[in-house]
Amino acid sequence: MKKVITHTRFGFAVAILTAATTLITFGIAILTPPLSGPFCASGCFDYPYHEIISRFPRDYYWMYPTILISLLFILLMGAIHQQADDGKKLFSLTAWGFALLSAAVLIPNYFLQISVIQPSLLNGETDGIALLSQFNPHGIFIALEEVGFIFMNLAFLAIIPVFSGKRGVFRAIRLTGLIAFLLVVTALVFISINHGIRREYMFEVAVISIVWTELILNSVLLSIVFGSRKQNR
Repeated sequence: MKKVITHTRFGFAVAILTAATTLITFGIAILTPPLSGPFCASGCFDYPYHEIISRFPRDYYWMYPTILISLLFILLMGAIHQQADDGKKLFSLTAWGFALLSAAVLIPNYFLQISVIQPSLLNGETDGIALLSQFNPHGIFIALEEVGFIFMNLAFLAIIPVFSGKRGVFRAIRLTGLIAFLLVVTALVFISINHGIRREYMFEVAVISIVWTELILNSVLLSIVFGSRKQNR
C-alpha cells in the first residue's frame, strides 16, 4: 500500500512539474524568435553564422529547461508504466522507450549548442559551425529536434491504450494524444509537399509547438489521474 501511494505521489509531482516547466520554456522560446531563415524579419544572420556569438546567452536560455523537460518526460512515462494495468504494460513500456529515444536525441543536441558552439566561436574555431548551429535553418540541430519531438509525440500515441475506459479524463488524454499525432503528420505532409527539402525549420517550429502544447495538456490531465488515485488509496 505504501509503495502504491508513493508511486502516485511521485507521478502527481512529476506531472505538475512537467506542465509548469514546459509552459515556462514555451514562453521563453516564443520571446526569442529565430534570427535566420524564413521567419526572420530583421537583424537576420546568414551563412556561415559567425556573428551569432553576440546572441549568447540570450538565445540559449530556453535550452536549459528544455533539457529538464526531456528528463521529466522520461520520469512521467515511467510513472505511467508503473501504474498501468498488467495487460497494458506493453504499451506503457513502448511509450517509455520512445521517451528514452527522444531524450537521447534532444539532450545532446541542446548541450552541444551550449557547450560547443560558443566556446568554438570565442576561440576562432569556426570549421563546421555553420552545419551545427541552431541558426542554420536546415542544419543538424533542426533535423535532430524534429526527430526528438516526433519520438515524444509517438510516446503519447503509445499510451492511448493504457487509458482505455469511460472516465472523462481518460478520454481527454486519448483525444489529446490522437489529435496531436494527426497534427504532426499533417504538418509534415503539408510542409513537405509545399516546400520539399527547402522546408527549412518550418516543420521544426510546427512539431515543437504541437508537442509542447500536448505535453502541457496531458501533464495536467495526468496530474488529475495521479491525484485521484492518491486520494482513493
